[in-house]
Amino acid sequence: MSSNQIDKIRNIGIMAHIDAGKTTTTERILYYTGKSHKIGEVHNGTATMDWMIQEQERGITITSAATTCRWNNQVINIIDTPGHVDFTIEVERSLRVLDGAVGVFDAVSGVEPQSETVWAQADKYKVPRLAFVNKMDRMGADFDNCVNEIREKLDKKAAAIQRPIGSEESFNGIVDLIEMKAIYFPAESLGSKIDIKDIPEDLVDECQMYRDELLDNLSEYDETLTDLILNDEKPTVANIKAALRKAVIKDNFIAVLCGSAFKNKGIQPLLDAVVDYLPSPTDRGELHGHSIKNPENTEVRRPEVDEMFSGIAFKIATDPFVGSVTFVRIYSGKLESGQTVYNPIKKKRERINKIFQMHADKRTELQEAFAGDIVAVAGFKDTTTGETLCTENKPIIYDLMEFPETVISVAIEAKTAADEKKLLTSLEQLKNEDPSFTFKNNQETGQLLILGMGELHLEIIADRLQREFNVGIRVGKPQVSYRESISGSATENNIFHKELAGKVQFGDVTIKVEPADYQAGVQFESSVPTKQLPQNFIDAIKKSVMDTAPGGAMAGYPFLNIKATLVGATFNENESSEVAYAIAASSAFRDACKKAGVRLLEPVMELEVVTPQDYTGDVISDINAKRGKILTMGIKQNKDLISAEVPLAELFGYSTDLRSKSQGRASFTMKFKSYVEMPTELAKSTLEKKGIYI
Repeated sequence: MSSNQIDKIRNIGIMAHIDAGKTTTTERILYYTGKSHKIGEVHNGTATMDWMIQEQERGITITSAATTCRWNNQVINIIDTPGHVDFTIEVERSLRVLDGAVGVFDAVSGVEPQSETVWAQADKYKVPRLAFVNKMDRMGADFDNCVNEIREKLDKKAAAIQRPIGSEESFNGIVDLIEMKAIYFPAESLGSKIDIKDIPEDLVDECQMYRDELLDNLSEYDETLTDLILNDEKPTVANIKAALRKAVIKDNFIAVLCGSAFKNKGIQPLLDAVVDYLPSPTDRGELHGHSIKNPENTEVRRPEVDEMFSGIAFKIATDPFVGSVTFVRIYSGKLESGQTVYNPIKKKRERINKIFQMHADKRTELQEAFAGDIVAVAGFKDTTTGETLCTENKPIIYDLMEFPETVISVAIEAKTAADEKKLLTSLEQLKNEDPSFTFKNNQETGQLLILGMGELHLEIIADRLQREFNVGIRVGKPQVSYRESISGSATENNIFHKELAGKVQFGDVTIKVEPADYQAGVQFESSVPTKQLPQNFIDAIKKSVMDTAPGGAMAGYPFLNIKATLVGATFNENESSEVAYAIAASSAFRDACKKAGVRLLEPVMELEVVTPQDYTGDVISDINAKRGKILTMGIKQNKDLISAEVPLAELFGYSTDLRSKSQGRASFTMKFKSYVEMPTELAKSTLEKKGIYI
């Protein structure tokens, strides 16, 4: 992309519930834009964007893949995101840097649970969206129901800009409500050829009614359109498109389209809509960040090439030929190969060795890239996901991303001594790639644990270790990742006064702990003035508390929902040392937590089950038996929809349980909700299994 064409860029994501057809839709986009010359299919394992062997085997998207194509002289950077809840971090970090998105919906299933999750993520970053109702050829397809569910379940102002011609097996085209023309996609050309005809006579009145509804909706957002309608003047196509673009970009209005990606119908009009209605980087306007010297002060960057460089590193991946690459969204200025940029969070310089434009797992080397581009960069050593990159002489920090809590763990061990040497290095690399994955040594058992978002997530991690990193491992059974918290407040003092390495070390720390709603773990504050204790010692105390928190004080589980306050400290100018204060702080913090009463927290999941009514009673009984709580009941596709909250510990193997209870006819989805306190007796028995008695 040349330096003066930023308004011709569309940075979009394709997002949806699993199996709604995201990757299939992306494959058709690549084919019709000429990016690929053969249509890849998910079910055959030949989809371009599902390039990982784990994706091809399972027929699902695991990692977000980026590509670039052209349509009507516009550049479209596309990120195809996963639909499975275990990989929701991939959606989160993609939406953080995108200007627009296309939500894909199954015409039969409508708005599904993961659809709601990804739309909430898009709301957080204020990403304008279009909706594409896919699979209109399936039995039970209901376009109007999808539009209504987008309005009701997603709480969006939405209107159709297309109508299907036929449905299910008879679906053979669409009506464009703006142009008022029928569009057909002849099968013999794989949908490449488009026939534009008059609307079938039996649909004219219906389409006119829906067009009037669309104009009525759009008149709320555009004064020109309102004046035309009030004066009984006929708005032009240009008037309607201008109003629709304004509504989508500025007011989060959802334009709904339809088609069947698998049957090659509706993709070209979708591409037209992406270009016509989703924003360019210029439309999104100037970017606001924080000053490095004073975080409360705002720094601004314009999405222009002659502005100072800034961007966000939103993803790290391993390329078999290049090594580690960092995906960067450039917000302002430009990047050149060989250039040095600055990471203001790490206070480190990073050198741009090479710049690539990515096409799934393939790459094209570039000499430079400009504001609005999404590129992969080789050469970074310290930058991790979500961190800002900028010029050193004019730094800016953009808001960091929030990463979800891990809720499940698996014990792994290396098979041989050679594997053991490679294991930790490989795990560190995977952790850099995936912020929702981590690993640690369990101090109680000596086991190495890998922690993630769900069983599938950890299954993929273990599979990659063996295939991609050639590490031989043994994998244990999945375990719940519990947390520890406290039930009351307590204050504890600890004094460290010993000779270390031939020098007397002194540290005197008093710490107060109390319960707090802080899902990130432990919140630290200091009420000790720097006149009483120099700042470097306060920083050492804070670091010590934060380093101690992941080990808990009872069973080795990380602390959660705790506020720790440094309320007292004694300073000895001759003997005080950072090491002594760190040791004293760690002991004071743990002792205060024990004194306050340590309690065990367990992860609770939001569970949604869709079941034929014949099995509803058995499903509800099973949920109750699993310590679940039924929240709501409703109807979906003539089946019962049951929403519940259930502890994760009770849900291992639930897919097998549900199949047996419903003869394989029920389905479910679940996602993490929160950590809650375990009943005392259950907590005791859980800890006793680990050899811990309270």
